[in-house]
Amino acid sequence: MMETTKIFESSLVKQALKESILKLNPKYMIKNPIMFVVEVGMLLSLVLIFFPDLFIQENVSRMYVLSIFIILLLTLIFANFSEALAEGRGKAQANALRQTQTEMTARLIKDDGSYEIIDASKLKKGDIVRVETGEQIPNDGQVIKGLATVDESAITGESAPVIKESGGDFNNVIGGTSIASDWLEIEITSEPGQSFLDKMIHLVEGATRKKTPNEIALFTLLMTLTIIFLVVILTMYPLAKFLHFDLSIVMLIALTVCLIPTTIGGLLSAIGIAGMDRVTQFNILAKSGRSVETCGDVNVLILDKTGTITYGNRMANAFIPVASSTYERLVKAAYESSVEDDTPEGSSIVELAKGQNIDLPHETGEYYPFTAETRMSGVKFANREVYKGAPNSMVKRVKEAGGHIPEDLDIQVTEVSKKGGTPLVVIEDNEILGVIYLKDVIKDGLVERFQELREMGIETVMCTGDNALTAATIAKEAGVDRFIAECKPEDKIKVIREEQAKGHIVAMTGDGTNDAPALAEANVGLAMNSGTTSAKEAANLIDLDSNPTKLMEVVLIGKQLLMTRGSLTTFSIANDIAKYFAILPAMFMSAMPAMNHLNIMHLYSPESAVLSALIFNALIIVLLIPIAMKGVQFKGASTQTILMKNMLVYGLGGMIVPFIGIKLIDLVIQYVV
Repeated sequence: MMETTKIFESSLVKQALKESILKLNPKYMIKNPIMFVVEVGMLLSLVLIFFPDLFIQENVSRMYVLSIFIILLLTLIFANFSEALAEGRGKAQANALRQTQTEMTARLIKDDGSYEIIDASKLKKGDIVRVETGEQIPNDGQVIKGLATVDESAITGESAPVIKESGGDFNNVIGGTSIASDWLEIEITSEPGQSFLDKMIHLVEGATRKKTPNEIALFTLLMTLTIIFLVVILTMYPLAKFLHFDLSIVMLIALTVCLIPTTIGGLLSAIGIAGMDRVTQFNILAKSGRSVETCGDVNVLILDKTGTITYGNRMANAFIPVASSTYERLVKAAYESSVEDDTPEGSSIVELAKGQNIDLPHETGEYYPFTAETRMSGVKFANREVYKGAPNSMVKRVKEAGGHIPEDLDIQVTEVSKKGGTPLVVIEDNEILGVIYLKDVIKDGLVERFQELREMGIETVMCTGDNALTAATIAKEAGVDRFIAECKPEDKIKVIREEQAKGHIVAMTGDGTNDAPALAEANVGLAMNSGTTSAKEAANLIDLDSNPTKLMEVVLIGKQLLMTRGSLTTFSIANDIAKYFAILPAMFMSAMPAMNHLNIMHLYSPESAVLSALIFNALIIVLLIPIAMKGVQFKGASTQTILMKNMLVYGLGGMIVPFIGIKLIDLVIQYVV
């Protein structure tokens, strides 16, 4: 996980204060029309300080107008400060990443096999370089020769080095990482300035951040409310004239700022930027703010069993012969089918076989690796074949060849499955020899996590290539809602489309080339950084730690982002309504004695009422910055429960807090005056 920057770190605060003043430029402020209205009001009040009779005969003191101007200026600075602070946190992370892009040279391999030392920035896609122990990998690429351990801590924060080698799905390397031992020959896969690290810095800085659909919808609502309040304010001047009540222009400006939704208007950008920042702190790279928001709407999670629900290090635990096959023959066949299998499961079978005090064979043949389609692997010798694989696939193969299915095979497969293990059936030619028991362990804390997701209305679906009985056992133990057994990559696309047809928002994880279509089809696709290029390109989120369990974390972050925005919007609108009923009776009670009954706060004067409301309006933005940055805290509960709680805290609280805050500020003003 990336190092978390404190919200009010001194260096960030200083830079944010500087940025908040620079952001007062009208060319920038007009991008936020709500705060632009405040800036127009501030500039008008500045003009009225020097030219009080410019519009109409003003009967207010310059000191009062100056006070209004200062408070409006602070309101703008506070709003800009929240955004600048959120941006500053992103830039701090980007600067930390940029430190890995120090000037470096690369050992380019020329066509004749000789080396040429060149500036790494001159490398082009297709160039081949050699990187040795202690050297940095100059750009993104694929390993074409060699095997080495790579230190990726500069990018992922993970201290443990990872093994990279040519061939297979996991031969990608990232520019800026370094070789911890041995050497690699790497084919460069990105042009200068287009590396994974360049893109990550660009995204973390938020330079191209666009408003999401939810932000646009909320922004439209806020603008509508702003227009409504502007119309209300504009009608007050003729009403005041009709009642023979002097209502100054500066008073109208102050009222406008008090009543339009400046609180959420000033915090809206900060909430979105901070949401992206929280995702980044979990070492997850989001390609857009929209993908993070979509996570908040997810109601179906499709999870792989291996590596997500279980630890994924299935280890051979026992050899179980069936029918008339001997234990020794089964062990030898299992060893032969696995000796060239470089998967963790294959290696564990070889190790278990070596520990059985049996003279193991050393015959060589043509190896056939496991595929999602055949669901088996093995070796073909000159006069015989040995395979291991999923029970259904092996039984089907034997039946098609006219072989015999032992009566006790199903019993042994069922026993292994009941234990939550994975059974692999071993065959030699067309004869079934027995079962290999692969044992896996469910990750700690998942039962509670799945229960939390269930309470929030999120359904979990486990996809596994295991048989139905094993899948059912694991699903029950882990607490997932549904499972899909004997699932192939194309089955995931089918499941995703079925769920989407029901109106559900679907999220899934993947790392291989065969996962790419499903990652692209899902509403939210989380690819592993250790995965293939096609998987990372298809997904809209990339986990730098390659931990598929994080899909649950990012869904909760997305929900927190939406709840934070909704809660603070509710609070802001409730504030505006409360301020409306707090200020107007105090302003008009002299012209309309009947309104004195509504003046429950007994504010000192109309002028102090407006000043108190303006000061409260500015201070509340500052007080809400930590919530905007950290997000609204919540625990697993139903959507309705969370909604009711937030309506009570931020809705009712938003109605009560202004009355208390404005009254306290009014008492201070009364004391000072």
